[in-house]
Amino acid sequence: MTKVRDDHIGHDTVRLSLDTPIGVLVLVGDDAALTHVRLPGTTGLPGTRTRVSAPLRAAAAQLEEYFSGARTSFALPLAPRGTPFQLAVWNALTKIPYGETITYGELARRVGRPAAPRAVGQANGANPLPIVYPCHRVVAAGGRLGGYGGGTETKRRLLALEGATLGP
Repeated sequence: MTKVRDDHIGHDTVRLSLDTPIGVLVLVGDDAALTHVRLPGTTGLPGTRTRVSAPLRAAAAQLEEYFSGARTSFALPLAPRGTPFQLAVWNALTKIPYGETITYGELARRVGRPAAPRAVGQANGANPLPIVYPCHRVVAAGGRLGGYGGGTETKRRLLALEGATLGP
């Protein structure tokens, strides 16, 4: 079971810390939407207001369902900031089925840029909403795990939670 904590500092946004099986996630947003999910061991949190918003509470509830195996996708108000290309990549991530993986090359094809798997990888690495935008489902050629902002062990654990099988 996960545990929710309200954390308050700063002025512009709100944040909520969520204890999960992979460590503490920090959810960041405002009164309208979730803007960031910070994985354990990552830094760079925006400031926060003194009250937690409904979108963060909804995100915490849906992430708890995900970690318990009861949820395979998310239905949340989201407000990521990125370039049009990044937004296209992040949107494409939501179309990778739960428990499945694709390569960076395949993701590049899906966003209409088949010659740009490295650019897709960079956009994937800039994903502000990991897990919600399931960048952990993208692997290197041959099914190798590849990198992950929260570390490869976190990526492995998320894929194992979803029952995904990895290549060599």
